[in-house]
Amino acid sequence: MERITCTPREGWEEIIRSQGLTYSHSVRDAGPDAGTEVEYWNESAAYVFTLAEVEALEVQTENLHRMALEAARFLADEQWTPGSPWRCLGLPEYAVEYAVNSLNRGDPDLYGRFDLAYSGVPGEPAKMLEYNADTPTGIVETAISQWYWYEDKYGRERDGGAWDQWNFLFEALRDRFAALRLRLPGGGMHFAHTELERTGEDIMNTAVLRDCADQAGWNTTSLLMSEIGWDARLEEFVDMDDQPIQNIFKLYPWEDMMGEEFGSPLATKRPTGWIEPAWKMFLSTKVLGAAMWHLYPGHENLLPSYIDGPREMTDWVKKPLHGREGDNIEIFRAGTGSGRGEHIVQPGRYGPEGYVWQQYTQIPNFPGPDGAPNHPVPGAWVVNGESVGVGIRESDGPVTDYWCRFVPNLIHG
Repeated sequence: MERITCTPREGWEEIIRSQGLTYSHSVRDAGPDAGTEVEYWNESAAYVFTLAEVEALEVQTENLHRMALEAARFLADEQWTPGSPWRCLGLPEYAVEYAVNSLNRGDPDLYGRFDLAYSGVPGEPAKMLEYNADTPTGIVETAISQWYWYEDKYGRERDGGAWDQWNFLFEALRDRFAALRLRLPGGGMHFAHTELERTGEDIMNTAVLRDCADQAGWNTTSLLMSEIGWDARLEEFVDMDDQPIQNIFKLYPWEDMMGEEFGSPLATKRPTGWIEPAWKMFLSTKVLGAAMWHLYPGHENLLPSYIDGPREMTDWVKKPLHGREGDNIEIFRAGTGSGRGEHIVQPGRYGPEGYVWQQYTQIPNFPGPDGAPNHPVPGAWVVNGESVGVGIRESDGPVTDYWCRFVPNLIHG
């Protein structure tokens, strides 16, 4: 993998906005750079893979997904083991019971995204940083914006078809929604997001997923999470028209939902048509990484990870179980010899639910022409257990946070 420079398209700002990437421009609100403007979409560069690299990373991604499912089963079983140290998910008991029930039923799921550390050196394995399998975003920029960028700049008719892109996320999501129509009752599906997310990211990601479902033949309806009601007489969740919600995609974390007013009724009702399903609570917690390392110690795609402290690790990252976007991450590097160590603590609202400790790994730097640092984290998408594309976010430092940049990808050679 290498990082190349590219000439942005004329009028690219309007192009990406018209495609739904309405949340690319922001302003830093804290720190020494507070008040500076930040552009999330960056088409002045691209990350280029070889076909052999993509094929190898696809296999690794699918193996990680398989191991994650094994870890989910392990965590589910451990919840009924008295005194098990793995009963540390930071969830109420009724939520855990619902998650176990959902896993045992085999409730169908939709998608997920592995965040990876990858050196770009041929033959070196990627390392799993975490798995967002409940509420992954990045669909607009991955499935839509970077694909049309590729078509405009490097489409198959150019250079004899020498260029391609690791990206069939939209088609895979559409096909998965078509398959879900055969698994779930009725022909309607609601799509919900929260109004608390102000940038427009949640509503636009949900809109793309709704479009996939529409194309797959579902009758779809949009609503806000706050518009979901509980009909005590029917003992059903209902929408604003008092219609029962049989199937729903909700871009809203299970751990938050379980702690709210209707969390207990939802866990008692145990519906089957909520996407992502409740068993994804075992995959959306950072405990997952520790469980995978416990089951597959020494695996080349995993980093040592523990629930009880850093143990023998001298360089580690402490992560809150339900943290997002780098919030509340603590990085500790001891340093060697005369080299100075490093200690970084990110602000945020997470942590009371508990932590895991993961081996620190250096995110490689691909400096720009001006020498500015660029630390890329490939987000490898999985739909129905298959690797279907990548979205790459790069940052100035070791933490991929709110101020990172999305850079499109290419395949060449």
